[in-house]
Parts: sequence; structure tokens; C-alpha cells
Amino acid sequence: MTALRALVALLVSTVVVAPAVAQDRFVPTQGQLRASYAPIVQHVQPAVVNVYAAKIVQNRNPFLDDPIFRRFFGAPGQQPEQMQRSLGSGVMVDPSGLVVTNNHVIEGADQVKVSLSDKREFEAEIVLKDSRTDLAVLRLKDTKEKFPVLDFSNSDDAQVGDVVLAIGNPFGVGQTVTHGIISALARTQVGITDYQFFIQTDAAINPGNSGGALVDITGKLVGINTAIFSRSGGSQGIGFAIPANMVRVVVASAKGGSTAVKRPWLGARLQAVTPEIAETLGLKRPTGALVASVANNSPAAKAGLKISDLIVSIEGQPIDDPNAFDYRFATRPLGGTAQVEVQRGNKIIKLAVPLETAPDTGRDEITIKSRSPFQGAKVANISPALADEMKLDSSAEGVIIVGISDDGLASNVGFQKGDVITAVNGKQIKRTSDLEKVSSESARLWRITVVRGGQQINVTLGG
Repeated sequence: MTALRALVALLVSTVVVAPAVAQDRFVPTQGQLRASYAPIVQHVQPAVVNVYAAKIVQNRNPFLDDPIFRRFFGAPGQQPEQMQRSLGSGVMVDPSGLVVTNNHVIEGADQVKVSLSDKREFEAEIVLKDSRTDLAVLRLKDTKEKFPVLDFSNSDDAQVGDVVLAIGNPFGVGQTVTHGIISALARTQVGITDYQFFIQTDAAINPGNSGGALVDITGKLVGINTAIFSRSGGSQGIGFAIPANMVRVVVASAKGGSTAVKRPWLGARLQAVTPEIAETLGLKRPTGALVASVANNSPAAKAGLKISDLIVSIEGQPIDDPNAFDYRFATRPLGGTAQVEVQRGNKIIKLAVPLETAPDTGRDEITIKSRSPFQGAKVANISPALADEMKLDSSAEGVIIVGISDDGLASNVGFQKGDVITAVNGKQIKRTSDLEKVSSESARLWRITVVRGGQQINVTLGG
């Protein structure tokens, strides 16, 4: 009887379970079969463009660097030129013909062309370049028509798991749409730009997609596709996009007629919280941005920020590390103040930091032309704006190299952009005029003190 009851129980359970399994399978209706992203793509596609950049380079004969070769064979005339081309994508952000793309797509270009989805092609001029965000803004030439544009989303509202579409020109095959989800937010260890705060997606992104659109299912711009992590050179499901809120800041500067991005200046150097520092501060985990120094008369100083303060939030947004703060602060509109919470000792203090730009007077940029190790180096005085741009300590002294020509001695010697020259042959270098003067003096030996990446280097070179 017990066995019979068990069998009946098994049959009953089978009868109950079977219909549930059958209900998991059904024939989809015609409407369900036609579910598609096509309406979104049709709305977005006209505002996504292809960007073609060309740069003329002169083929340099390496033998010309050898004085013996030049002595016996002479220096030949003009070397043959070669056209280097790059391709990428862009997004129309203003009906007048403003296009945003990646700076690395058009960097150094002598000619830029933009191709629309309807195959029309326009010459374009570079309105603004911002290497700190790897963004650039172009303007179509010789046109007065109104172009379709994409609206910006509030990228702070994006969530992991949201469906997104990536639109661009991979490998130059033509406009292509891929889809996926937002895989992660606030990626800060990517190492692409100064502002490390990327949206990560598994939507297929390949070379040529740079500068293209990442849009949500409402057709709004979530970000500008910028880079991929790949061991093969192709998509492996890890792509990174610059958030729309940062793109909006760069575009606003271009619309305002500026050739450089205007963004708030903190005037303080921040450092990451290590596990050791977290333990010292009594934190449960290493989070926040620790204030390492504060510049005099800076917004940070005006707000009352002090060394060893731990920034934990800005405008209610939690801060995990200095990169997160830099992004949040840089995307605040100029004017007014930003509400910042800091932990000072065991107390949480609220501070109002003025949102103002860094002073940028007295750069006095010059290019050293005299025969010296600095020949071909473009140097500038360190203004607060330049110190912020080059990520220097606010107390840095000396003259900074902001550019180096390929055919100058400075390039051959090994100087780099960002090097700070503090002394030459025992003379302190405080202004560009100091370096220009000492560079014009003949010397058999050059003893140079350079600060690179915060480390002082002493170099001796033959004259």
C-alpha cells in the first residue's frame, strides 16, 4: 500500500509538473517575430558620420643624419612625400554641422573629410581639440543646411545591464550597427585619457569605430566609443566609451567659440587611498580621494580644503578614487559652487568649492631655435592652468616643455613633452626667457636638471 501511494504521488507530481514545462514553449506571434531595433537605428543613423583624416609626411633618409654621408654625397633636394590616412567615426551634435569625434582620429591631420550616411562628403575644419578627454569637434565647411543630430542622455543615469547600440565605421567597411549591454560603469584604470571614467560595453567595437555613437534604446547618446581591449586587434567584447556628460562639456566649449575646453579648476593634488592609508584613517575599505597639497588662492583653498582631508562625495555622488572626483568635478558647469563632503578626522564636513577656471596668464610660449640640446623644444612658463593640464604639483617651478619638433636636437637628445627644466649649467630656470638666454650661450658641456614624472634627473651632455 505504501508503494502504491508513492506511485500515485509520483504520477500526480508528474501530471502537475508536465503542463508547466509545456507552457515554457510557445509559437511566437507575428508581432513578436518582428521585434527589432530598426526604428532606433533609422532615427540615429543619419546623425552618425564617417571621418577621414589625411596627413602629409616627408620620407626622411636616415643617412642624412650622418655628417660623413652629407659631406661626400651632399644633401639631396626635397624628399618624397607620403600621405598617411586614418579613418574613424563621428556624431553630429549641432544642426549647423558640428561633429564630435575622437582627437586621436584627427590628430596631426592636414585634411579632414566627413561622409554622411547618405554618401555626401564635406570638407571639415577642426574647431577644438582636447587631448585630455581625447575628443575633438569639427565643423562642416561650405554648407548652410540643417543636419540631423543626436540628443545627449544623462550618462549618470546609465546602469549596468542597459541595452546599447554602437554605430560607426569599423575597418572602413561602411556604417555598421552592433548591440550589447553596458558591462560596467566608472572604469578608472583604462589609461587612455586624463579623465579615467569610462562606460564599458560588450557591443562589438573595432578599429574605425572610434568617435562613433553609443546610444540607448531611446536613441539618445550615452557615450562616444573610444577604445577596445584586445589581444588580436579586433573586438573581444570589451569596449570603452567616453560618457555623454563629459562629451557635452567639450561640445559646449566649441559652441561657445572657444578653441580650448573651459572646465572647473580645483587647485589641489589628490592621491588614491591605499589599504595602508585606509587602515590609518579607520576606513572599512580604501575609498575616496586624499588631499595631498592645496595651491594658494585656488578654489580648494577658498573652500577651506586642507591637506589630509578625504573627499568622499561631490553633489551627493560617492567618490571612490581621484579619477572619479576629477570626472565629477570636470563635468560641473562653471559658475556657482560644488558641494563637496570631506572626512576630516572623525567628522564629515561639507564644503562649497567655487566652480571657476584656472588662471592662464603669462605662459610666454617660445620655441628654442639656437644650437643647443633644447633646439626645437616649445617651452612655456608654468601657469595654474598649465600645471592643471599637465598634472603638475601646484608648487612646481621651472619651464615646461609643451611640444617638440621631430627635426630638432631636443628630440634626438630624448626630451619629452611634460619635462620641467629647472636648471642649466648651474643657473636656475624660472622663465622661458631664462632658458632662451642660456641656450644661446656656447658650452662644451651642458649640465641640465629635469623633473619628469615627479622625479628629478640630472643630465650631462656634450656640446
